[in-house]
Formats: sequence, C-alpha cells, structure tokens
Amino acid sequence: MLPICLHDKATIERLLRQEVYLQLYGIGDLDDFFWPYTTWYAQAGATVPGPVVLVYTGQSLPTLLLFSEKTQEASRLLESIVHLLPQRFYAHLSAGVESALLKTHRIEPHGTYLKMGLLHKAKAVNCDSASAYPLQPSDVDEITSFYATSYPGNWFDPRMLETGQYFGVRSKGTLVSVAGVHVFSRQYGVAALGNIATANAERNKGYARQATARTCQSLLAHTTHVGLNVKADNVAALSVYEGLGFETVGSYGEYMVDRI
Repeated sequence: MLPICLHDKATIERLLRQEVYLQLYGIGDLDDFFWPYTTWYAQAGATVPGPVVLVYTGQSLPTLLLFSEKTQEASRLLESIVHLLPQRFYAHLSAGVESALLKTHRIEPHGTYLKMGLLHKAKAVNCDSASAYPLQPSDVDEITSFYATSYPGNWFDPRMLETGQYFGVRSKGTLVSVAGVHVFSRQYGVAALGNIATANAERNKGYARQATARTCQSLLAHTTHVGLNVKADNVAALSVYEGLGFETVGSYGEYMVDRI
C-alpha cells in the first residue's frame, strides 16, 4: 500500500464524514484552531473512501487516531507509515489495528474505550443544569489544581477554555465538578466532550450530571454532532452519559507506543 499525506480539508472531511460519530475528533481538528497541529495520511489512489490516520501534535506527547470498520485496510495503512511516526506517541486505534505496530514498536495497552454519540438530545436539553456556570480562561489555575487532585493524568489543554465550553459546579464556594471539551468547532458542527471530573469527596451527588448537561446544552446551540470517549468499565460515567441521551456507537483501544 502506498500512503499519501493529505493537505486538502475538503477531501479529509469527505472521508471522515462517512462515520461521523467515530470521527468527531478528526472532523473537529480540521478547524483552524487545531489544524496547524495535524498531519493526515490515507491510501493513495483509493477508489472508495477508506481509513485516515491523524497525527495530532498540539500537546507534548503526539496522539495518533485511526478509527475504521475496515480493519485490514487500516492495519495496512498504519504499517505503511510506521517510518513516518514519532518515536513515542499515544494511540487511539480500532480493535485489531494495533497489530500493525508490533514489529516496530513496544505497545502498552491502556484499556478499552467506548465512543458515544448524543443521539437523544432532548434528554440533555431537558436536564436541570441551573447549578453549573461558565468557566473562563482566568480560572485556569483553579481548574488545573482541581484536575491535579480529582483527575490526575488527564489530557487538559488550557487553550480549550477559550472556546467558552467549560462549565463547573461549586459547593460552599469550592469547585467540585467540571465538564468541558477536547474538540469544538462551530465551522464543522462537531464537539467532543472531555475532562469531565468530580472531586472524590463530592461524588454521587449529581454534580457531574449538571456540569455535563450544561456543556451539552451550550454545545447544541452551536453544533450538530456531540460525542465523547469513556473507558468501557467506567460504570458510573456510563450511567450519567446514558441518562443524558448518549449512546454507544463504537469501541477502540488506547495505547502508549514507543519505537523499538
């Protein structure tokens, strides 16, 4: 398989729109806010839409995304570009695709995750979210401190506060729950929720539900497709998301990858 590097946004979008909820991150990364940090690969000369690889370098550790129901094609594409990949990166891969890296990389599995789409929007729209309020870029220090204790190791990019799509809940003046986005694009009409967390001592009080509902309500005013990723065994989170109208649309694995 001969790979090519894609540079045309319209071509990339056409390929990704075939499976919108699986590809929300990729579609959102076409936005000018993220585009400078992206590199895209596909099969040269493909006559039908096929897999697309995204390498995102907007954070210190690059992230590779490859989601496709065409597992064999996706594996061959990934194998064809191994020499172009960073020495170390984090990967989100459809099941089975990771085998393409076994000859050249050490792979550390980080669990199975579900992709969910907000398919029943009325549930989120009608949820009481009066206790949640918008967070601002000026709140970054408080938010960073909150994540350090409540969600250590999370992937939080402070730039995302500029989207205006982060919301929090306070109890007795203290920030106890936050919900926001990893990806948000008005232009492409997509968003991926992320960095949803509640302080350990404040869980099971409905705070995450309120913060997440408020985020969804705000996003639905600007986008058509809203989704999220969640670890498959996170029963508490799944209950919240399903209650707000999210439905599982696919699964994938996350891996830390190092070149041998």
